[in-house]
Amino acid sequence: MQRQRVQSSALSSVGYDPESRILELEFRESGDVWQYFGVLPGTYRRFIGAQSLGHFFSTRIKGKYPELKMLYAHFH
Repeated sequence: MQRQRVQSSALSSVGYDPESRILELEFRESGDVWQYFGVLPGTYRRFIGAQSLGHFFSTRIKGKYPELKMLYAHFH
C-alpha cells in the first residue's frame, strides 16, 4: 500500500485503500506500521483532514477497529 508523508508529531505516513477499507499508519517514534480494518471512506476523510492526526487516531481509531502490526523483512 502506498503511504503519503504527513505533518504530524505522532505519524510519519498514512495510507488508505477505500476498496478494502484498510488504513495503514506508520508511527514516527517507533517506526512501526499498523493496519486498521473496516475504516469507512468518510472516517478516513475526517481523519486526514483533522487538525491533529494523533488526537483523531487516539480518540476515534485506536481500539475501535481490528488492527494488525505489519512485519517487514529488512535486508542488509
